[in-house]
Amino acid sequence: MREQRTLIIVFINIIIKDLEVTRANQVWVSDITYIRTVKGFCYLALITDMYSRKIVGYDLSDSLELKGCVRALNKAIYQAKNIKGLIHHSDRGIQYCSNVYTQILKRKKIDISMTEENHCYENAMAERVNGILKDEFYLDQTFDNVAHAKRAAKNAINLYNEVRLHLSLDYKTPNMVYKLSA
Repeated sequence: MREQRTLIIVFINIIIKDLEVTRANQVWVSDITYIRTVKGFCYLALITDMYSRKIVGYDLSDSLELKGCVRALNKAIYQAKNIKGLIHHSDRGIQYCSNVYTQILKRKKIDISMTEENHCYENAMAERVNGILKDEFYLDQTFDNVAHAKRAAKNAINLYNEVRLHLSLDYKTPNMVYKLSA
């Protein structure tokens, strides 16, 4: 049996470190969080627009394989009207460093930024969104199965984007701010 190797590419965080974010689709942050089911875990890949806080792409799958992150990225790209000058920021997870994922970003002319030394504070917004979905929208519970978790995640993300008001957005929803700026 031949060993399959994955090319890992790491980028630096200098691109967004002191960047002032002034519009939607300027910076997207991404992360993966686990969702518990009776039979184990499934994984929610999220891409959030830094300016509006809107979750612009997501995928829930039963493995940590690259496919879930790629589906979330493709959803985000598909729904975006204008991604000119966009920066994609993530941690240094193997999925985000993979050749497949970085090639999609490069083909779309999306700049790549990553945390340095897996420092969670450099991806704080993505971590915060994970926490909000779990704490406020009950994605921290144990679901019966992956299908149940998918329905719950879809509902939570819809409520987060369409209903939840954010102090940092002058008490507007992420979707309202995104639509006004995109």
